[in-house]
Amino acid sequence: MKALVLFSGGVDSTTCLALAVKKYGAENVIALSIYYGQKHDKEIKSTEKIAQYYNVQLKTLDLTKIFADSNCSLLAQSDEDIPQETYAEQLEKTDGKPVSTYVPFRNGLFLSSASSIALSNDCGVIYYGAHSDDSAGNAYPDCSDAFNNAMNEAIYIGSGNQLKIVAPFVNLTKKDVVKMGLELDVPYELTWSCYEGGDKPCGVCGTCRDRIKAFEDNGVTDPIMKGVK
Repeated sequence: MKALVLFSGGVDSTTCLALAVKKYGAENVIALSIYYGQKHDKEIKSTEKIAQYYNVQLKTLDLTKIFADSNCSLLAQSDEDIPQETYAEQLEKTDGKPVSTYVPFRNGLFLSSASSIALSNDCGVIYYGAHSDDSAGNAYPDCSDAFNNAMNEAIYIGSGNQLKIVAPFVNLTKKDVVKMGLELDVPYELTWSCYEGGDKPCGVCGTCRDRIKAFEDNGVTDPIMKGVK
């Protein structure tokens, strides 16, 4: 069987890629990198380096136009600043709605698009790196277990029972993801998670804070945060 991995170049998707390569072999894994109009291309550049590291085929897709009307703070056209707070702090101000860095139904669109590409390339499974920390408090509802189950059923039925989704971390924390990745010798020094596009991670956006804590909770320093104050 061949596998397609939704691949952003961050911690979670790179750990997913490592799992898929271990199970299916690099020759049977396709990494799909999706550009959606984000403010920088640091993640995209990371996907190229990591795909080369694992010697897997890298495909790219541009969904920018779909999100053209969104004011999500991650997107280039947005006039919103990216929050420099934890997700918990951000959720205190959202009245139960997702955080400002939630891209409207992004994972739904990604998985639907990936399904067509996967089926066209004889893949029987799609891996993606949703984990429980991201869905907590409804910050990113398209990372939840309920969402994953619904999409999995829809894609399985819609593909004629040919294609399934695997979300190995959906009930795990980011700490668990990093622990697994360290055991797999994932090249985290090649990854990028920061919502800002500077030379170094900002260290204060929600995803930077989560990433730093996940490595600290495993008793190690995040390799890309060394020297960042």
